[in-house]
Amino acid sequence: MKCMSIEGAQNTPKVLLCASKGLIEISGRSAPINSIEFYKPILKWVEEYAKKPKPQTSVNIYFYYFDTSSSRCFINVLQMLQIVHNINQGVDIKWYYHVDDEEMLESGYDFESIIRIPFRMIEVHHVS
Repeated sequence: MKCMSIEGAQNTPKVLLCASKGLIEISGRSAPINSIEFYKPILKWVEEYAKKPKPQTSVNIYFYYFDTSSSRCFINVLQMLQIVHNINQGVDIKWYYHVDDEEMLESGYDFESIIRIPFRMIEVHHVS
């Protein structure tokens, strides 16, 4: 499986998906005009990865904003990771949030409760 990289833009997050490293990273602002189209290749990649995952998958998420439509699409990605977790493969999800952004921290807890994989909540003091 090839790695996939999407450069972040004004309304789309930066994405790095690398099967050989068992790495999934999504960061930035997610408010694309069409969230379904934006997240479709990401979801497809994660679906393929879930068929032959690494023993340990590292997931690093740092949204500083996402809209409702992105949230729905992102849940689909997380549900694919739940499949990886359920086949006894390690999934380590780190949810980064700015120290002053209680709403984003709560969003992390909300996502965690939906997919039932423990998140590590990591406070950051800068916006990248």
